[in-house]
Amino acid sequence: MTTVAVIGAGDLGGAIVHALAPSGRIRRIVLVDDRASVAAGKALDLQQAGAISGWHAELSGTDDVSRVTGAAVCVIADRSGPPPSEWRGDDGAALVGRLASYLGRAPIVFAGPDQSSMLLAAARDAGLESRRLIGSAPEALVSAVRAVVALEARCSPGEVMLTVLGAPPRGFVVPWSEASIGGHALTSVLSQSQLVRLEDKLSPIWPPGPYALGLAAARVVEGLIGSSRRRFPLLTVLNGEFGVRHRVGVLPCLLSATGIVHTLVPTLNTRERVQLETALAPTR
Repeated sequence: MTTVAVIGAGDLGGAIVHALAPSGRIRRIVLVDDRASVAAGKALDLQQAGAISGWHAELSGTDDVSRVTGAAVCVIADRSGPPPSEWRGDDGAALVGRLASYLGRAPIVFAGPDQSSMLLAAARDAGLESRRLIGSAPEALVSAVRAVVALEARCSPGEVMLTVLGAPPRGFVVPWSEASIGGHALTSVLSQSQLVRLEDKLSPIWPPGPYALGLAAARVVEGLIGSSRRRFPLLTVLNGEFGVRHRVGVLPCLLSATGIVHTLVPTLNTRERVQLETALAPTR
């Protein structure tokens, strides 16, 4: 029985469970939150919804962190409110330390939009393997960018193929030179003025909302469990890519049950490389 643990019963945590539950690959989901009654109530509500929707995953809620033992994947979301709050900082680092003793070698997915420092601390301070530490928020960002491009090109988002790079929220770069629409180079379909207009529209779409983030995290979890052959845009600890080490950035990644197994470094033109260097530059 494949088990997924979701840490935090806030809006994002609930969205993740709701997106994961219909998956035929996941039979058990444990929702963990300091407020046990909230976690149990949300799990019960979603379980009852499953009876209507026709999925049969077993859901439970608890405040016992040890219940993550045996999980194939652990997802860190947000604590219940009011208001819900994203795990981050010292509290987030302490949480990862507690989880590590129960998770064995299971991957950890950081679902929040502001958990880059928490991911880095897990690798640097807790000594966890970087391939096990995955930030899923860029998957939601890519979907939003594809939707904006599709509106500009008057096509279906399914025809738009692109990725993002960089280090949201400080900065992210869309390598337009690598993107395509309906199998044609994006730069041959859209004019330079349209690309400038698109870039003006991109900054306000970060951070994505909890439903987009929840669905993105669920897709990444399913990619891990099923060893998907699809590349996901993910936050990961950079190890020399773009000349950067020991910082977190977005790369297209291939996944397996153990975490990230391969990263792809896209080819960039001069302008895109300068933008990326700026986005990945250390803060002062």
